[in-house]
Amino acid sequence: MGYDNPGGPEVFRPEEVPVPEPGRNQVLIEVSHAGVNRPDVIQRQGFYPPPPGASPIPGLEIAGKVVAVGEGVAPEMLNRRVCALVSGGGYAEYCLAHAAHCLTVPRHLDMAEAAAIPETLFTVWHNVFERGFAADGETLLVHGGTSGIGTMAIQLAKAFEMTVVTTAGSEEKCSAARELGADLAINYKTQDFVEEVKKFTEGKGVDVVLDMVSGDYVQRNLDCLAEDGRHVTIAVLGGLKAEINMAKLMSKRQMMTGSTLRPRSDEFKALLADEIYNHAWPLVEDRTIAPVMDKIFPLAEVSAAHARMEGGDHIGKIVLKVREES
Repeated sequence: MGYDNPGGPEVFRPEEVPVPEPGRNQVLIEVSHAGVNRPDVIQRQGFYPPPPGASPIPGLEIAGKVVAVGEGVAPEMLNRRVCALVSGGGYAEYCLAHAAHCLTVPRHLDMAEAAAIPETLFTVWHNVFERGFAADGETLLVHGGTSGIGTMAIQLAKAFEMTVVTTAGSEEKCSAARELGADLAINYKTQDFVEEVKKFTEGKGVDVVLDMVSGDYVQRNLDCLAEDGRHVTIAVLGGLKAEINMAKLMSKRQMMTGSTLRPRSDEFKALLADEIYNHAWPLVEDRTIAPVMDKIFPLAEVSAAHARMEGGDHIGKIVLKVREES
């Protein structure tokens, strides 16, 4: 699925392009399902161009069967059921992936669920545990608790014995977040999350904030942070700029960081995938972590899938079905 010019969900159109051939260290995946993510929406709107060398077709995570391997790839990867983090090209019948960015799909997991995992798992692992230095027994505040990122962050943090505070925009979403394991779910439309965090933590604050909003949320997030707390930004849905009180930040020795995963090098993503395979993938295999599925759309209805994401009513992951599982 492609488009001629950026715009609303209606700009998508089907197109035929040659099936790509895998290069060195690459595999060709016959796509079964593809995850839909906020960066796909921003790309379609014209604000998030793919990195150099990446496919212009949207889609950052896929699941399917390896049907060809390039030079340097072990031949036993052929016919393997995998899910993969990709830099683009997921909304298609075939997609290239770096072999080291693929994870073998457990038998119990269907391909729709598998396609809903890589982008959120890679993002949360890197930003909460590597950049945010989260540790057992600490407290995490994650905004958008029922988004794909939010649902993954709640489950992953609870798996590592963290206390989780989250925000959501309705009582229904707060209830869903609590069912996933959130210790406190705050309706940001009716409650002041800064005050609620202070009450919940008895004034101490949280150790890590995973921020997808930015803008005027940043200072409020810092007000929620404990001494030596870490603030990690992964999206700027509420605005590109923030005004903060540096004196408060210094007095509490707080740290601020952020990242975007898509433009990082293949080598970095391979190292990240290896760490996830060793430390987080066993949690997927035993279903300690399972993707929360919102709705599956046929690839031909990608416009409707994007409209649902933009509408904000979804709980969990939106996925595109490209073909029947073989």
